[in-house]
Amino acid sequence: MHQAFVELVVTGTGVLLVEEAPLGEPSAFRFAALPLRSAVLEEGPDGRLDTIYRQARLTPGQLRARFPGAPPELERAGSDATPLQLLEALWSERGGTGYAAILTADPGRPLLLAEGRFHESPCIAFRWLKVPGELYGRGPVMKALPDIRTANKVVELVLKNASIAATGIWQAEDDGVLNPATVKLVPGAIIPRAPGSSGLTPLAAPGNFDVSQLVLQDLRTRIRGALLADRLGAMQAGTMTATEVLERSAQTARLLGATYGRLQTELLTPLVTRCLGILGRRGEIPPVLLDGREVALRYESPLARIQGRADAANTLLFLQAVGQLGGEAARQVDAAAATRWLARTLGAPAEVLVPASTLSNRE
Repeated sequence: MHQAFVELVVTGTGVLLVEEAPLGEPSAFRFAALPLRSAVLEEGPDGRLDTIYRQARLTPGQLRARFPGAPPELERAGSDATPLQLLEALWSERGGTGYAAILTADPGRPLLLAEGRFHESPCIAFRWLKVPGELYGRGPVMKALPDIRTANKVVELVLKNASIAATGIWQAEDDGVLNPATVKLVPGAIIPRAPGSSGLTPLAAPGNFDVSQLVLQDLRTRIRGALLADRLGAMQAGTMTATEVLERSAQTARLLGATYGRLQTELLTPLVTRCLGILGRRGEIPPVLLDGREVALRYESPLARIQGRADAANTLLFLQAVGQLGGEAARQVDAAAATRWLARTLGAPAEVLVPASTLSNRE
């Protein structure tokens, strides 16, 4: 899975293959990152990348092991180690995902090896950000690519300048004794010269005004900002307070809001749905249908809780204002209900609350 996220950050698009492992293995899942260069993606009617064409090269033995019900023509392909071209296609259908595997070793006579249907798509394609009118996504590296190229060019020029500073630029009189083509500027070298000749003399540079480090520092700062590597930044004075950390984390959440929502829709929800489907068919868990009504998927990551913290802060501000009003206004607030809502919003464990049945008995 790590490779899929690397491609997501670099190219803006990743493809993750989620397969069911045979019984008896430690895990029920097999994850594999598909190289983006071997896949062609298309958007469906809902705007998701649910049509995937994937190319692979497998030997005849690997093809027979993977497709045991393949037609007899595959048996005549031989058992040598020469890989054959395989094309796999996945497309969205009503209530599932269609699948077809075609052997394209002979473009004039393609051979259908298998076809079928999945309840959930085994290939999950997801994007970092999407520009209107484009199919593939754009990652943070693509945003910083102009600065990266400029920084590489500046480093190249700095290294060339360092080479000139180490070896120098020299001039010599062509007096028939000195042959510049045979001169080697290495430690301990002896360069002959004619009597009365100036020999080999260095050419003085007009000045030493070096701004490369200033340019590099500015470029590296912009690159780190584009890659979100400096969100917490350097501490200004001694230690960083908890409030400052929370505010900077909230700023990161605002910057990643659109990206996080897209990853939820295109990666996390299909991944959880695929894994639950595999476990349900294996009989390890009861069948679970994520329809948003009977069973709804809820994310509890730190980034997902940023909005909850903002809601809790607004609620606490309201309760403080009501408490200052006092009297009839304070009696309008159900303190127990407010406490339980804050516990759910901030992700507090249920053990810290008094059970509702105990409160009923007290009353």
